[in-house]
Amino acid sequence: MKVIAAYLLAVLGGNTSPTADDIKNILGSVGAEAEDDRIELLLSQVKGKDITELIASGREKLASVPSGGAGAVAVAAPATGGAAPPAAAEAKKEEKAEDEGESDDDMCLSLFD
Repeated sequence: MKVIAAYLLAVLGGNTSPTADDIKNILGSVGAEAEDDRIELLLSQVKGKDITELIASGREKLASVPSGGAGAVAVAAPATGGAAPPAAAEAKKEEKAEDEGESDDDMCLSLFD
């Protein structure tokens, strides 16, 4: 993934056909190791192709991939009253309680400092 990101950074920087050295320089600037075999594989797969067409093709493929969250099964409440809430509702309550306890102050991070 980092090789692809480095390639895209080179293209965004104005280099329409980055070389292996260009990718290695980008990876080296952030302290990442350059993997020659992966770089050569990427360059061989994108050689002669337009980056915007590659991105559009990738978007179409990702649109058909399930992204999770839809697999949860809703449990119907029993017809009689006084029954315990479904397990899914309890899990949501627990997650919400955990989320409320976390804040940016706990992590000492803020986007606006």
